[in-house]
Amino acid sequence: MDIFATLMQEGLKLSQSEQRLADIVLQDLDFAVNASITDLAARAEVSPPTVTRFCRRLGCQSFSDFKVTLAKSSYVGLRYLRPEARSTTAPEVAEDIVTKAQNALFSVHQQLDLDAVEEAAKLLRGADMIYAFGSGGNSSMFVGEMQNRLFRLGCRIAASTDHGMQLMQASAVSPRDVLVGSSFSGRNAELVRCFDLARDQGAKTVALTQSDSPVAHAADIVLTVDLPEGENIFRPTSTRYAMLAVLDILANLVAYQDRTATAATLRRIKESLIRHRDGDDSQLLGD
Repeated sequence: MDIFATLMQEGLKLSQSEQRLADIVLQDLDFAVNASITDLAARAEVSPPTVTRFCRRLGCQSFSDFKVTLAKSSYVGLRYLRPEARSTTAPEVAEDIVTKAQNALFSVHQQLDLDAVEEAAKLLRGADMIYAFGSGGNSSMFVGEMQNRLFRLGCRIAASTDHGMQLMQASAVSPRDVLVGSSFSGRNAELVRCFDLARDQGAKTVALTQSDSPVAHAADIVLTVDLPEGENIFRPTSTRYAMLAVLDILANLVAYQDRTATAATLRRIKESLIRHRDGDDSQLLGD
């Protein structure tokens, strides 16, 4: 049970005394977790029996049960209880999003291990087959974009976001294949398992993830992206822009590994688009 979710339910009817207790829990979590029943009652200016009734209203058997449940609920960051929302108008939000994206791009440029990126590009260019694995919202999007970027360069690549399929594909790789895994958190245990399986078959593994994480430790080559997240829970993570920038750098280097073959493949793709859709060569490159 999540006590905080219960307290913030619109339909929860509390007396004035119970509302004071709820406000204390939401505003001073450390005190509520460590206070005795008399301490909590005194701060809310209510009686201990009122605290007990408050606990039962929230689905707890006793004050002790309430404290245990509260401590468990507190593992979720406090930023979700008191979310920051300083930028609310369209101009403010637009400036905030663009500024954070710019900062993320600058930061990843400063910290990126370019030798590792170049090594990864050589591996991808020489691979018989590339498998791109990712799951969750951001990494699923990322591996799809990786497939989109690399197939047009003449690479044979398959992207997967399904753990079961990833497990089977990792078991079927050959020594000349490369497995690329994306994990924004670096804690994707299924991806670690796939890396281990692929390496057992002699395939090389590349991770785009946080440094010093389980996924990073499991890969042969690690392209690390370590960016602070900030406190605004409503804003999408700016790390997405950094990860996509790393992918674009990687893809560009892959293209330069064999410019003649890459240019020929790109021209065939563009010719098909011109003939069947666009009519001329004025549209965006890479589509």
